[in-house]
Amino acid sequence: MENLEMMPDKEFWRGRKVVLTGHTGFKGGWLAIYLHRLGAQITGIALSPETRPSLFYAAVVKELVTHHVCDIRDQYQLSTIIKSAQPEIVLHLAAQALVRESYSQPAATFATNVLGTVHVLDALRGLDCVKAAVMVTTDKVYRNPEHGRPFCEGDELGGHDPYSASKAASELVIASYRDAYLQQQGVRVASSRAGNVIGGGDWSADRLIPDAIRAWQTGQILDIRRPASVRPWQHVLEPLTAYLVLAQALVDGKVAPGAFNFGPPVDANATVQQVIELARNAYHAGNVRYADTPEGVHEAGLLSLNVEKARDLLGIEARFSLSQAVETTMNWYRAFANGADAYKLCLNDIHTFEALHE
Repeated sequence: MENLEMMPDKEFWRGRKVVLTGHTGFKGGWLAIYLHRLGAQITGIALSPETRPSLFYAAVVKELVTHHVCDIRDQYQLSTIIKSAQPEIVLHLAAQALVRESYSQPAATFATNVLGTVHVLDALRGLDCVKAAVMVTTDKVYRNPEHGRPFCEGDELGGHDPYSASKAASELVIASYRDAYLQQQGVRVASSRAGNVIGGGDWSADRLIPDAIRAWQTGQILDIRRPASVRPWQHVLEPLTAYLVLAQALVDGKVAPGAFNFGPPVDANATVQQVIELARNAYHAGNVRYADTPEGVHEAGLLSLNVEKARDLLGIEARFSLSQAVETTMNWYRAFANGADAYKLCLNDIHTFEALHE
């Protein structure tokens, strides 16, 4: 596995100008902390945090970046900020990221996820400083007949729910801008399709671990709609590390632009019920009520990713087992509830994660 990066290189990132969209969100907040630790100069573009509490406020992420409140649907403002920042690397995470919300707000979901992606990429046209862009989509971009076979990057795109469809459409946008404009300009563009992410500091609605934390901290019963659903669960540091390693490889010309799946090995996929039982054991408390039949709007029951491309070309492999990922996540929430500093908790998890590579 010669020339594989495997982990972010501090020398590469030190002083590097980065535009990070979505830095007020869960994954974006973690990525801002990681990039700051690596010494990058970060321009953050996002809406104000949607949750209270939020990792952005709890970890004082505003102090780590040049912070801009901007809706990526506002092309003029977004373009002005990006061009002023003169980035070498763009990491695009801003999105409407919730499946169930996409059912109630489909037009806003498509506008943010599709047109917002157009606006980010369009701002890069003619911007000579940019070397690479990593555009974050999702593992749900594939047309999913639930056949049980792990999806490869070349499989057909699709999407039953508006969220999945919007992200699949954004993949077409990314490929079009790459082929029609940015590749000939010398900007190397990749999309990243990551599996379900858990980690401390997520307080989003209708997400498994945040829902569990809200219920168990208040002594309520956690209702699980689809306990048998299977997903490629991973700790947040797994895909974030992958995004950074991918950006490095793009800039250094070690991989060709294109799409990359990021997730655990197929045999590490787990049901919702398995994850919740691990969470209960790690949290040492919590009552759960599992639905006998699936409830609510349509969501895929089975989703699995083939991650051989990321392993073979980037050296990316899961470092946390599922039990480690869940335990690390629950320990973060427990410590935060007991008054621990959110920023330090994130740094401690980063140190632990990096030590697994040494």
